[in-house]
Amino acid sequence: MPNSVDETMTASLGYLSSLFVFVIGLAVLVIVVIFIIDVTQTADAVRRNYPVVGRFRSLFTSLGEFFRQYFFAMDREEMPFNRAERDWIGRASKGRDNTVAFGSTKLLNVPGTAIFVNCPFPTLDEDAVEIQPLKIGPYCRKPYDAPSFFNISAMSYGALSTPAVRALSAGAKMAGCWMNTGEGGLSPYHLEGGADIVFQIGTAKYGVRDAQGNLSDAKLKEVAAHDQVKMFELKLSQGAKPGKGGILPAVKVTPEIARIRGIPVGHDSISPNRHPEINDIGSLLDMINHIRAVTGKPVGFKAVLGSYGWLRSLAEEIHRRGIESAPDFITVDSGDGGTGAAPMPLMDNVGLVIRESLPLVVDILTEYGLRQRMKVIATGKLVTPAEVAWALATGADFANSARGFMFSLGCIQSLKCNRNTCPTGITTHNERLQKGLNPQNKSVKVANFCKNLVHEVEVISHSCGVARPRLLKRKHVRIVQTNGISVAMDELYPRPDVPPQYPAEQVA
Repeated sequence: MPNSVDETMTASLGYLSSLFVFVIGLAVLVIVVIFIIDVTQTADAVRRNYPVVGRFRSLFTSLGEFFRQYFFAMDREEMPFNRAERDWIGRASKGRDNTVAFGSTKLLNVPGTAIFVNCPFPTLDEDAVEIQPLKIGPYCRKPYDAPSFFNISAMSYGALSTPAVRALSAGAKMAGCWMNTGEGGLSPYHLEGGADIVFQIGTAKYGVRDAQGNLSDAKLKEVAAHDQVKMFELKLSQGAKPGKGGILPAVKVTPEIARIRGIPVGHDSISPNRHPEINDIGSLLDMINHIRAVTGKPVGFKAVLGSYGWLRSLAEEIHRRGIESAPDFITVDSGDGGTGAAPMPLMDNVGLVIRESLPLVVDILTEYGLRQRMKVIATGKLVTPAEVAWALATGADFANSARGFMFSLGCIQSLKCNRNTCPTGITTHNERLQKGLNPQNKSVKVANFCKNLVHEVEVISHSCGVARPRLLKRKHVRIVQTNGISVAMDELYPRPDVPPQYPAEQVA
């Protein structure tokens, strides 16, 4: 028996030794092959000068995103959204206690920081006023009474996956907010959750275009026939890529997406830089009024502000034509807005951020007596209660968020939106990766995020002594200056006077 055991052990050791030698030999062979490839290629100087070892540079660069996010970045350091913001959204979407302990980790003396001015006698809960629907489009055949001041911003089906759109639609219905389709057209998944829908018309007219890419009245009527479609938004520009149309890589243009958009399968979906038929203020108003006449529903436009003199020209032309000719709303996007794919020079360097552009828009509309007629929607990195409360105090009627709702779906900010490899299934059409996103479960988190954000904006407003969030004014906010001292926002942006030729009763 001992001899048998010894023989078995000897055989096993012999096998393991042979396997070890084979593995070592294979590893050496692989290294030699890689060495030869590296020293003979001419595309990468580092790999040519440092064969094999030079490959670790790319590996460590790729892993850097992971290690910075999870091990090295402080709670308030990351971009575009830091860990503190993402964690707040995570807790809100799960319906968990969102209190924190010990003290704030936010630096409160950084220039530009908004500080809300609490009053000595806050609003009691029993004195708070329920949020009332706000009417958009009073001159339309079918105006929209929008129930929520916080809503889902434009994200296209195509940029988002099927389960993500399903979850957002059902979650929006539960929360009582609207959902913007983005420029990718109306899919069955937008409708199946029962949410109110804002249909966005991008520069390529996806979903409402004819074979030549022109706006089709027949398809406009077809979309408007859905009772869930409450408004139409004409997209002039987007914060992450002003002056550049939408970009959907070919790998994400599936047969279904191609059918909904009216484009070829498997080709990059590139929208024009602007609407070819809109060349000036007059043609912009013509287009808005045409869509409103065809659909009978409110129509506005979305733009990221750069130059802003054209807004005065727009206001003057509205008064020449009559107040009913005005857009029903304007969506002000931020120069630091997000997207699935954009050129870096545009994303980093073009367009005013919402902190600067929103007061400008509100003040120009007020100056021309149009503030009541045209509702203002703010969007772009507004994902926390403080940011939304700031937008309302500045003069916005609504605040929209896209990436905030992506975080509620489980986004981990892996920055893979344009590669069809999103690890959470939100921005990929890879069915294996989509399995990680359960629409029934995630829709509840979408609704929780919306409801909890609205609730905490109410908490801020009550602290400032007003009964509901839309009563927040610029006097309730102070902005920290470079010397570390804050200044009242209504001093930085005083309310403009309304000239006599414009009806003052239209001012909000």
